[in-house]
Amino acid sequence: MSRVGVGLAGLGRMGRIHAAALAGRCSVARLACVYDPVPAAAQAAGAEFDVPWTTSYDELLDRVGAVAIASPTGTHAPLTAQAAAAGRHVFCEKPISLDRMTTLDTLAAVESAGIVFQVGFHRRSDPDWAAAAARIHAGELGEVTLFRTSLRDMTPPDPAFLSGSGGFFLDVVVHDLDVARWLVGEVVEVHAHGAAADPAFAALGDIDTAVTVLRFANGALGVIDNSRSARYGYECSTEVMGTLATARIDAPHVRGVEWRTPGLASRDLARDFEERYPWAYAAELDAFARAVRDGTPPPVTGRDALAAFDLALAADESWRTGRPVSLKENA
Repeated sequence: MSRVGVGLAGLGRMGRIHAAALAGRCSVARLACVYDPVPAAAQAAGAEFDVPWTTSYDELLDRVGAVAIASPTGTHAPLTAQAAAAGRHVFCEKPISLDRMTTLDTLAAVESAGIVFQVGFHRRSDPDWAAAAARIHAGELGEVTLFRTSLRDMTPPDPAFLSGSGGFFLDVVVHDLDVARWLVGEVVEVHAHGAAADPAFAALGDIDTAVTVLRFANGALGVIDNSRSARYGYECSTEVMGTLATARIDAPHVRGVEWRTPGLASRDLARDFEERYPWAYAAELDAFARAVRDGTPPPVTGRDALAAFDLALAADESWRTGRPVSLKENA
């Protein structure tokens, strides 16, 4: 069957990751055109991937029937709304917006337009997490009793990035909160604790380390630990314990080789999410393309993104107030 041409908006780090996936790893989606308001960036990407390029978003929408939005966070909502108004299907990087009302308005726009709308929580498309989810949802785990997950970056981002990130919980923890809902179910209470080991984060009113405790509607408990500067490497691992079995997804090694010397065995670790998840990024774009072409449901809806956003806001509130927050309080 024919592949779905996708226009890419934004050529920063995430845009480049998606461009590489669309041009070289995807089997259902293909890169059809690239857009960036910076001419040099658009022209360079067009030449590298041998596709048309433009500095006009209107022109991008004229060229394609589906777009992937990987531009700066503040542009996600208006670009999505413009695409929806033009009847174009949209894949949008998270978050939809850092403002809840803007998020709701954007969801109303895409739902009214009747387009496919998928949000980029890539772990839902990673083969390891997807395999575990399928067996959990089939009942093989039994009743879930405990959820535990870690997400740790090797090195912290540039402080210039932090000012527009939405803070630690909206930028980092939100991924684990989405996974928690996906694998276990709705969360009814969060209690977050945070610290800034690096004074640069404290100066910005942010943190670089957090532990978030969850209580699920089904009675299960959850623990999330996150760090922006683990130093040893990038880690993303999850464990779900049930009454019949336990599922564990460990951080994979980059290569299969292990180097052994007396008393020590060493293996390479991933340095960042780009190195860990190249095939997940391709798979989520292929899932989007299948939703456009075949009418299958997207793996992450706008409402999923809103739920994770609300959990992240609750976690941030809990950290700032020092008390647990019920999701009913934020309804």
